[in-house]
Amino acid sequence: MDSSDAKTATSALATDVARIRALLRQQKFSETLAAGEALLAEAADQREVLLFVAIAQRYLGRIPDALNTLKTLERHHPRFSRLYEERGRCYVDMKQAPQAIEAFLSAVNLNHSLPGSWRMLDGLYRMTGQTGEAATAANHVATLENLPPEVVTATGLFMDGDLDAAEPLVRAYLLKYGNHVEAMRLLAGIGIARKVYADAELLLAAVLELAPGYRAARQEYAGVLVELHKYSEGRRQLDQLLEKDPDNRELKTLYAFSSVGLGEHERAIGLYRALLQGTPEDADLHLSIAHAQKTLGRRQEAIESYRRAAACRPGYGDAYWSLANLKTYRFTNEELAQLRAAESAPATGAVDRYHLCFALGKALEDQGEFAESFRYYERGNAFKRSESWYGADIIENNTHRQIEVCTAEFFANRRGWGAQDPDPIFIIGLPRSGSTLLEQILASHSKVEGTQELADIEQIVRNLRGHDLDPENPRYPRILAQMESRDFLNLGEQYLAGTRVYRTGKPFLIDKMPNNFRHVGLIHLMLPNARIIDARREPMACCFSNLKQLFAGGQEFTYSIDDIARYYRTYLELMRHWDRVLPGRILRIQHEDVVDDLEGNVRRMLDFCGLPFEPPCIDFYKTERSVRTASSEQVRQPLNREGLDQWKHFEPWLEPLKNALGDALNHYRDA
Repeated sequence: MDSSDAKTATSALATDVARIRALLRQQKFSETLAAGEALLAEAADQREVLLFVAIAQRYLGRIPDALNTLKTLERHHPRFSRLYEERGRCYVDMKQAPQAIEAFLSAVNLNHSLPGSWRMLDGLYRMTGQTGEAATAANHVATLENLPPEVVTATGLFMDGDLDAAEPLVRAYLLKYGNHVEAMRLLAGIGIARKVYADAELLLAAVLELAPGYRAARQEYAGVLVELHKYSEGRRQLDQLLEKDPDNRELKTLYAFSSVGLGEHERAIGLYRALLQGTPEDADLHLSIAHAQKTLGRRQEAIESYRRAAACRPGYGDAYWSLANLKTYRFTNEELAQLRAAESAPATGAVDRYHLCFALGKALEDQGEFAESFRYYERGNAFKRSESWYGADIIENNTHRQIEVCTAEFFANRRGWGAQDPDPIFIIGLPRSGSTLLEQILASHSKVEGTQELADIEQIVRNLRGHDLDPENPRYPRILAQMESRDFLNLGEQYLAGTRVYRTGKPFLIDKMPNNFRHVGLIHLMLPNARIIDARREPMACCFSNLKQLFAGGQEFTYSIDDIARYYRTYLELMRHWDRVLPGRILRIQHEDVVDDLEGNVRRMLDFCGLPFEPPCIDFYKTERSVRTASSEQVRQPLNREGLDQWKHFEPWLEPLKNALGDALNHYRDA
């Protein structure tokens, strides 16, 4: 089925569901039941239709049938609050108060915005003499009655995961009635669920202006700031919250996570260990401790913590993948059997499953079982790609817009703009291209601060992009032509101020966010004296290394052969453009050349950065520092050629990748 067929089918299904909903509202229960059962014969897991059928069956007096339908609904959608509410109504009709109370409690525990369930609980508790519980339920009813019906309805939809229905409802309410604390917080929650954190930040900041004492909103605000890598600001909010609630585990966990973001890994380990004292079998805490230990180079301690996480939660895919992602770890036969069993178990969830697939791919590759290894890599990528909204055409269109806007004349007319500080050294390129190695080499110099993959440029781009998300004519980079000299000066100073938290007084800092290659024009206008180094790797090696890597977040282009090949070609196209319009601005370092001539390329980089040669840059693997990327263990070892041609073990299955890369295979070194 192509995309147009899929859209047609989706539209037809939505029309059928709307028709059945209308029949139910008209109390045409027999017609509702007949239409619902007919539709379920074609699409057996339709959430709303199953609910409509159960309601119709109850009104028709077919309570056992309704309960069976609700069992089916629970099997497909166990976190749908309305199914438990309807189950409670069935038990009320059967005069089974204890079962009804249990069902309504399940409903409100999943979704607190169900006034009908709270009213039923109030009545049932009074009937059974539970006056305290009845008063609590009555308070919830009163709270919901004090809120606008639109906000209550939208909140209920949001709690049940129906963001597409909730968002327009709450937006329309805010447009009509203006600021409303709960409506704004709800819209922020929808933004968080959609990972549109910048919008959520603005909304929650406005909520706190109106209601400074709203602790739940402040906690959400702190979480959003941390998601936006604004760790210092997030910590200020957490300090304020923890002052009044020092034992709150959620706040303390978020505080520890923000410590990781600020590079305070020892502190984070201590905080996580303190949390473990209350829940020693918390697999997630053991995993977080292991990540921090890995970053600090404490490999054996990290292995023990990852194993502990896997022991606390059998089938914990992230724990096994994290072991594999050390790159130097080798699974025992017993662990390999556990991996296989967990991946094939029907109860294993999607997230655990694709983590296990990537772990099995790496484990079998290490054993030389390349055919089976590739099948697991392929399977893991398919699972991951199926949940992604990535569109290669959006990236390609944005690249063409960059080329149209950022011409040589455009830059010539803006010469000397921006903050003149020479501090930043940007390492750009694709992931898995040797950028961590270059960072480790430079960070071994006495005058260079090694940081991490900083999100500051992406945040600036996100703000420039604004709410205009038209992929055909995006606001960014078009807006660059409308900005004045002072705008770029402010952005440069904003970047320098935002990254100051990662520095210890050294004159230079490294920002190795690879995706910044898409924003070289912006970087040049903001920071005209910053150094930019392009880490490049042979296309087959680079693309296959990405295909077998499961990233913690982002890099959605790496989960299919077509996507990664198109992205690599787009990268080459844009880098050629930057070379044409900003000649000499970017130093290209080819990974294979670094392996063949380490000292020569180290001297090239240091000369480019205006730094004197220092021997520790050659002995980079001896430098003790935090490294957060997938190559953390590899850059703590002397350089070797082992990884250069690993892709050739998988060559029998990579013909589609070669075809998709096309002439990039021969022209990736072109100036």
